[in-house]
Amino acid sequence: MTEMLAGTSGASVEAPSAVSLDVRVSTGFSAPTAAPGDVAGAARPIGWLGAPAVGGLTLPAAEPTPSQLYAPRGVWIDEHCVVAADTGNHRILIWHHPAPGAHAPADVVLGQPDFVTEGAQAGGRGPANGLRLPTGLIVHEGRLVVADAWNHRLLIWNRMPTESDTPADVVVGQSDRESVDENRGGGCGPRGFYWPFGLAMIGERLWVADTGNRRLVAWDGVPEPDQPPEVVVGQPDASSRDENGGQLGSHSFRWPHDLASDGERMFVADAGNHRLLAWVDADVSVPTSGPTHDTAADLVFGQPDFETAGEFPYSPQSPTSLRFPYAIDILAPRADVDDDGLMVVADTANNRVLVWDSVATRSNAHADRVLGQHDFSTSGENRWDAVGHDTFCWPYGLSTHRALDGSVRVAVADSGNNRITIWTLR
Repeated sequence: MTEMLAGTSGASVEAPSAVSLDVRVSTGFSAPTAAPGDVAGAARPIGWLGAPAVGGLTLPAAEPTPSQLYAPRGVWIDEHCVVAADTGNHRILIWHHPAPGAHAPADVVLGQPDFVTEGAQAGGRGPANGLRLPTGLIVHEGRLVVADAWNHRLLIWNRMPTESDTPADVVVGQSDRESVDENRGGGCGPRGFYWPFGLAMIGERLWVADTGNRRLVAWDGVPEPDQPPEVVVGQPDASSRDENGGQLGSHSFRWPHDLASDGERMFVADAGNHRLLAWVDADVSVPTSGPTHDTAADLVFGQPDFETAGEFPYSPQSPTSLRFPYAIDILAPRADVDDDGLMVVADTANNRVLVWDSVATRSNAHADRVLGQHDFSTSGENRWDAVGHDTFCWPYGLSTHRALDGSVRVAVADSGNNRITIWTLR
């Protein structure tokens, strides 16, 4: 799966609750509001965390620092907090109310004993309090949940850590804190993982994209150790892990990577098939928690039908094309603020983020806006130019947030540029 993980930085790694997200977080560069009719609309970047400068390549530091990132693959934001999966440095960084300006140092590091240690498993100390290529993460009701992808497990902190090197309270997917084998050292089963890359809380159910097992698994609530999932989607049973479930179709996956929901539809970024799938809940009076069993998706995006998985890397792209979409996030509509919601997708290999100004309700609905490129047809890393304030190189993770002032923001794990960029969308 190394083709998933390359960027212009040359990285080949496999592969957030409280920081202020007002403009103070990101005054390291300024960009004018996009002109009316621009493909980005009113969207503009308002700052970054991580790599300190634009222009040329934004390479990671030779040694980790409190403010540097190396190929980040996951991010979470809310009104007060930024949390990043600093994947190449095998750690989680947390910013609690960062100081004004970009390139701010993080307040907390997890997975390493300090801000300058590098290497998997806490720099060799061991997996009990270490990480190996963490990717997806969420914060739910004050709990931090991290997909420790190459340790094939979930780590759960019952409270957002405020001190560095705080161990996780719960380990899911392994029999103990020292075990790190895929599928717990055996065949595929209900209690193990093989590269869990993405996760989402949908309704009251925690969903995990168990990427290497080519399936989705879900628990009613945050699971306890050794608790089997209530739902498996993408395979006929909990012991199977065939690519595309043996046959490409409407409920199969190659590399399922991320999930999101607006309360009526659950979307999955099926990265290896260059598409999104969506399941529509017939009972819209009750917010969906996703499908209850392995069942066919209702909508497809990025492909003409459920039986096609083509990629066209050397052709002009479009508002409907996708190449390795690794992340999706959704802000559900809110009637009380006259807000139709919003859907964003990291179209990773096209080096862009696609924006739907309301959640898509039909297959292959055109994206309304594109971030990172000047138009819908181009796809170059950093537009085949120097790193800019509004360019991407393999954007990999996303987190949206509706601020108290009503503005909508998205944080992007701009992996190949070794930074997190924060954009205002409207």
